[in-house]
Amino acid sequence: MSEKKAKSNRRDFLTGRVLKQAVEQAGENLADYLNDATENFAAPTGGSTIRLGTRAMATEFAVVMNPGPSQQVMHASDALDMLHELEQLMTVYRSTSEMSRVNAEAAAGPVAMDTRLYDILDQARQICLETSGGFDPSSGPLIALWRECRLQGRIPSQEEIEICLTHTGIDQFQFDPTAKTIQFRSPENELNLGGIGKGYALDIAGQFLTEQNLENWLFYGGFSSILAKGTHNQLPGWPVGIKNPLFTSQRLGTILLHDNAMSTSGSSVQHFRHDGKRYGHILDPRTGWPVSELLSVTVIAPDAALADALSTAFYVIGIEKALEYCDHHSNVGTILIPPPTQGRKLSPVIRGIPNEFLFLDRDQLLSE
Repeated sequence: MSEKKAKSNRRDFLTGRVLKQAVEQAGENLADYLNDATENFAAPTGGSTIRLGTRAMATEFAVVMNPGPSQQVMHASDALDMLHELEQLMTVYRSTSEMSRVNAEAAAGPVAMDTRLYDILDQARQICLETSGGFDPSSGPLIALWRECRLQGRIPSQEEIEICLTHTGIDQFQFDPTAKTIQFRSPENELNLGGIGKGYALDIAGQFLTEQNLENWLFYGGFSSILAKGTHNQLPGWPVGIKNPLFTSQRLGTILLHDNAMSTSGSSVQHFRHDGKRYGHILDPRTGWPVSELLSVTVIAPDAALADALSTAFYVIGIEKALEYCDHHSNVGTILIPPPTQGRKLSPVIRGIPNEFLFLDRDQLLSE
């Protein structure tokens, strides 16, 4: 569906042509994320909602709201329209984007850019430093190498990886916070917001909703990035499902999100096999090789950009370093799920998430 057609459909929604149908969509479905109750654990459940969506950044974005005045749907439509502008700002897959221009010109000297792009790149730089390179916006050459080799039915050689590593690392990029410019060390350098861009788009669009005095909503992008504000169905937040990383059709539990964001990373869906060995899609930017210590990582954070980047970083740096980060950042919580040591039951490692906001299916967990 084209952007113009999607916008038109949302405007039809606003004028009331399908508003009544949307309000009557009740019960246990909040855009495939919100919890449906199961018989063996008492979890919070979803109620009636209104949902408005669009496709951007190669994925589905949607705003889910409690039934209310039609004006809130107008604001939600405007927030969704903002995503296309943000995509044009951040994508590396369009030669006309602001990010592509920076990548093309910054090796020749400091490049000024849209303030929003500089701000998210600088946030990515800071997270890279705080996680010792577990998340690195400069790892695009490595990602491109693995993508190309996968299409060729092979894995990269260590020599190919070493060549890419000489062009990655945040120390190869000079940020000037006063002039808001960035300069690259080499024409081979590249910045890529693939691991944080969706979250940043949610933050910007969510900020717009807040400025319009919308108090209760859930905004998601794809199957991994969620931003929630306010409450739903007389609960102290929005109930969001957590999948079992071994059996992705099963719900492992539910978490209540209130004025915060959630992101999940894992390789249960995106992976490939070569010569009988399984390779995940998440690379360690420091080594250039896929990581596999954890099945999945879920992060709760104050904003979606931070949650997105940290879910990737925690997956890379592992349990010990992830817990250490949470201990030093009281506003960040995590659920780390390592492979089972016996059978198929899981032993999640949880830090910084209050028990009253987390509901896990005990039948899927290994008893202590």
